[in-house]
Amino acid sequence: MKLNSLRDVLAECVRDLYSAESQLTKALPRMAKATKSPELKAAFTEHLEVTRAQAGRLEQICEQMGIKAKGKTCAAMKGLIEEGAEVIAEDGTPAAKDAAMIVAAQKIEHYEIAGYGSCHTFAMVLGETEIAELLKLTLAEEVEADKKLTMIAEATVNDEASQEEDSDEGHDDDDGEDEGGEEDEADEEEVPAVVAKKPAAKPAAKSGKR
Repeated sequence: MKLNSLRDVLAECVRDLYSAESQLTKALPRMAKATKSPELKAAFTEHLEVTRAQAGRLEQICEQMGIKAKGKTCAAMKGLIEEGAEVIAEDGTPAAKDAAMIVAAQKIEHYEIAGYGSCHTFAMVLGETEIAELLKLTLAEEVEADKKLTMIAEATVNDEASQEEDSDEGHDDDDGEDEGGEEDEADEEEVPAVVAKKPAAKPAAKSGKR
């Protein structure tokens, strides 16, 4: 699509968001399954239904604008979802992985907030008040989802991940003490002294008369 007007930009951004939401509906169940925090799991599950409704609004907007919703792939969302998949595949403690999953999820929310915010502004400038209202509703939902993720992180997940870290450091300290003890024992091994020998004194020269 050529970008010859603000309406063209709005249309392209709306199609990009539709692709993003479509990808997210497939990713959220995997994200929910991978989390251990009940609150985080519930947040992902709840947002799945919200995301489906958001995709429906975008279809409605595309219909009003006379454009096809499908046919464009949001490369940014694809990359963000891949980052989340990497977190799922990583080894680690439950709370630490949940903390990393929240980071991945908030990156997604911030991308969507930027997209919906821009589209809302474009629609307002173009006088598309009905479209603007639909976008404003979704924007508010994304902001609320981001706040909920922050609340979960600050209320439970971050503290639990920190306690896991403290526990790991305790094990590291024990290992360090053993190694230190071995080093101390090595230091206590008797080191043979090296004594420098004094050079032998030269015999005094004999003096005599001729």
